[in-house]
Amino acid sequence: MTKWEVVIGLETHAQLSTRSKIFSGAATAFGAAPNTQACAIDLALPGVLPVLNRGAVERAIRFGLAVGATVAQRSIFARKNYFYPDLPKGYQISQYEIPVVQGGALSFVVTPKQGEPYVKTVRLTRAHLEEDAGKSLHEDYHGMSGIDLNRAGTPLLEIVSEPDLRSSAEAVVYAKALHTLVVWLGICDGNMQEGSFRCDANVSVRPAGETKFGTRCEIKNLNSFKFLQAAIDYEVRRQIELIEDGGTVVQETRLYDPERDETRSMRSKEEAMDYRYFPDPDLLPLEVSREWVDAVAREMPELPAAMRDRFVRDYGLPEYDAQTLTASKSLAAYFEAVANAVADKKAASNWVMGEVSAALNEAGIGIDDAPVSAAQLAALINRVLDGTINNKTAKDVFAALWRREAASADEIIEARGLRQISDAGALERVIDEVLAANAKSVDEFRAGKEKAFNALVGQCMRATKGKANPQQVNEILRRKLGAA
Repeated sequence: MTKWEVVIGLETHAQLSTRSKIFSGAATAFGAAPNTQACAIDLALPGVLPVLNRGAVERAIRFGLAVGATVAQRSIFARKNYFYPDLPKGYQISQYEIPVVQGGALSFVVTPKQGEPYVKTVRLTRAHLEEDAGKSLHEDYHGMSGIDLNRAGTPLLEIVSEPDLRSSAEAVVYAKALHTLVVWLGICDGNMQEGSFRCDANVSVRPAGETKFGTRCEIKNLNSFKFLQAAIDYEVRRQIELIEDGGTVVQETRLYDPERDETRSMRSKEEAMDYRYFPDPDLLPLEVSREWVDAVAREMPELPAAMRDRFVRDYGLPEYDAQTLTASKSLAAYFEAVANAVADKKAASNWVMGEVSAALNEAGIGIDDAPVSAAQLAALINRVLDGTINNKTAKDVFAALWRREAASADEIIEARGLRQISDAGALERVIDEVLAANAKSVDEFRAGKEKAFNALVGQCMRATKGKANPQQVNEILRRKLGAA
């Protein structure tokens, strides 16, 4: 039976975070009433001329620097000709032969369901600037379609990968890493529900060991990681079954239907010649000086990979912790604020990855909306580290902070009388009472049953309502049992 290799390349459209469009001054804000954010340039009225948005170019430069690409000193805008109702000009302004960002690579860690995690590096072909089209609306028009041109002219950075991905799982991790990066850089808000970040997947299969690529199909406009994986998995199965049944894969553009979990044909795949590219006569070549690139480089934030290395080096965190904590810039900043205020950096990591992340998931919110600030969490951790409360009590205090029952851990600790009992004399009296009341457990422990010791510890904690210092309880118990 033939073994098949999957070959995937992604084209990702990241909407740039400028307040105005790429060639006009119209707003890019999401959610406006149809056709209220489309000016004369977006509508392609006679006599209008495009003017390039400098902020869009700077965001492209920032991305190029982040992925180690070449930022072209001279790039050209072209007209990509096709005719859709939501494209008023009859062409899209894009970059073709000479894009502003050339090459580069993105590395990320893939954790398979079976086997060891591994680092995958995907080469990038290019990233080019272009304008978005409008949107055709088919619902609620009783057999007709409406056209909303608010998106027409919205600035996009199209990021094209080489066909280096070999599974849907790798494709999803790559897309997530790319999403993290563009949001981290501040060049895209990453809102997939609003269409700010969407992927087209080019999928083909070939017999294992074959070097020649198979015929690819492009699946358009995948706006969630779940749909990206499902669409690729379906398309791979479809192509393999088609070939094994004696058929031939036809190069085409397909759409994914999430309700039926299948891809379906949209149109035959166009080649470059079908778009009749030619340099846009209304736009001069884009000149990017070395000084401009250097100025953008000076304002670049610390990148995720560099931050991960620093967390391991300076804070002594495991690689897994560093990877998890740099999943977003906001989460990394939150952790670092906590870590800088406590002596035990691993404790800070454990709390952010544990209690905080669980509470965020349950509430369905992001770290920026967390009701417990980094300063509040650090103060709570410090009360564990200085022995004021134990870990179990700290979790109860955290829950109260999350519910905004008080402004600080100290207020909750004092109001509820939660201070840990660390007075040796007081603990000894409690332990003596527990030993006297649990002679059977004492005998079992002396007979070699370690579980009996744990039961005695539990009785001591119960007798103190969880306030006893667990370490001291263990030490005093063992001393008394050993001396008895």
